Amino acid sequence: MADSNEMTINLVVLGRTQTGKSAAGNSLLGSSDFESYRSPRSVTTCCSLGCSCRISGIIRRNGHEFALRVRVLDTPSYPHSGLSKEQVRETVKSALSHHFGDEGLHLALLVLRADLPLCPDESDHTIQFIQELLGSTWKDFTAVLLTHADKAEEAGFSEEAYLHSASSTLLSLLSSVQHKYIFLDNKRSIIKEERAIILRKLLTFIRQNNYQVLLLKHSKE
Repeated sequence: MADSNEMTINLVVLGRTQTGKSAAGNSLLGSSDFESYRSPRSVTTCCSLGCSCRISGIIRRNGHEFALRVRVLDTPSYPHSGLSKEQVRETVKSALSHHFGDEGLHLALLVLRADLPLCPDESDHTIQFIQELLGSTWKDFTAVLLTHADKAEEAGFSEEAYLHSASSTLLSLLSSVQHKYIFLDNKRSIIKEERAIILRKLLTFIRQNNYQVLLLKHSKE
């Protein structure tokens, strides 16, 4: 906490190219800190940190209202069109240590597209990569952010219907992270009220984890 009436949460967004990592980071911050656009190659090539202004009316603890600040670390995708796995891993590890090494990480947000199926090989590679970044307790500090939920809804899927029809691969992943997931409507995420709903859900996950943080120390191999 920065002071007795303020809480800061530290988040990192991880995922594949064009899943909407940077756009999701912007939605959480209520800003346009991170470059985000469609491209035939990976847009994000290095890590960058964004910080929100003080947000009121989101969190209460012990009967008192706290102002909230959100810090989001945007990261290169894996797989990446121009960087090797080792380059991405070392870049992200170094940035996590630099930005969150003292305060710790509250949640890693694994960004997946709700309008595309999650295949077993993709899931296996993603989980392995997150384990390499966060260590053996990665499940406790990871939540899934399902972007483009508006497109799934346009296809006739409510959240319940979507999960009922989802692949066993996705359901297994959601189960492994104790069902910490959020659907992000890309059309509505810029709306202040929608952003507040998402932040409250993230705070619920953090509270369920007893406000623990993951301390990340980086050492070159």
